[in-house]
Amino acid sequence: MKKSKKMPKFKNEGEEREFWSTHDSTEYVDWSKAERAHFPNLRPSSKHISIRLPERLFEQLRNIAHQKDIPYQSLMKVYLAERVKEELKTRV
Repeated sequence: MKKSKKMPKFKNEGEEREFWSTHDSTEYVDWSKAERAHFPNLRPSSKHISIRLPERLFEQLRNIAHQKDIPYQSLMKVYLAERVKEELKTRV
């Protein structure tokens, strides 16, 4: 295999973009030695659930969410996350 060319230094992304649009990366990088990159799931997946609540509790939750100007589902997630965190803290 022939020796790779030295990678140039770029002043900014635009200069680098222009360079790579007119050059072949295989002349600068030995891709046969590349390793597969693994990116974690950056956005946590969510699960759709259905939950039955007493009407009064639901109305109270909706009113609080309305006062805070946020969707009631978001408020429920915050409340649940806080409570779960608290529960897990007391177990340790």
